[in-house]
Amino acid sequence: MMRVKCIVSYDGTRFSGYQVQPNKRTIQGEIEEALCKIHKGQLIKIHASGRTDAYVHAIGQVFHFDTNLAIPAEKWPYALNSLLPEDIVILDASNVNHDFHSRYHATAKEYRYRIHQQKMENVFTRNYSLHYPYKLDLDAIKQACTHLCGTHDFTSFCVAKTVVEDKVRTINSIELIEDGSEIIFCFNGNGFLYNMVRILVGTLLDVGQGLIDAEDIPTILNGRDRSLSGKTVPGHGLYLWKVYYDN
Repeated sequence: MMRVKCIVSYDGTRFSGYQVQPNKRTIQGEIEEALCKIHKGQLIKIHASGRTDAYVHAIGQVFHFDTNLAIPAEKWPYALNSLLPEDIVILDASNVNHDFHSRYHATAKEYRYRIHQQKMENVFTRNYSLHYPYKLDLDAIKQACTHLCGTHDFTSFCVAKTVVEDKVRTINSIELIEDGSEIIFCFNGNGFLYNMVRILVGTLLDVGQGLIDAEDIPTILNGRDRSLSGKTVPGHGLYLWKVYYDN
């Protein structure tokens, strides 16, 4: 048996998320169906670095699977892409050790959230960035980001009903990229809770509008209460950008 690691990109617009769901179109479902065809009807499970929600996109999602087929690693992208729909593309594949795990061996992830601030909605980007035509104080947002970086309990920035008990995570960096009328939030951390990035962005937008003071972020963190932070922004502006591993 060989273990194969793949990097996949996908447009999440027409998916109900990454994870397989009954009677729903999902990224995992499409990839496993393609692998099943290649393996002549054998069910091949894939294991990803993490799940993404409906409408969320990926530039560098990672998954692995085990196979007994003697297909060279460099041929797997071509074999899979020939069977996958056009909104999923395997970018790269490599053979890895049998103890490698896409999720448990990830050391960091980078997510990006795109916002465009044109006065009117852009019909060509409506599925790929959040239309937010309000004036933002970027200096205040950057100040708030300094309080969010580091190791904290992010209970205030995840879904209240999450089953995860340990909500301590480390954010290595938060960067703002300004590109014309577009602002891109870049989050790099050792892991993220369910909806954490989308709640962080919603809170930072509230800071940018003066609805939350940048200096209140430590109080929100220490409060460990979801009701203290901002709204959850929509999924279509979010991208799983890159997954990091040692070596």
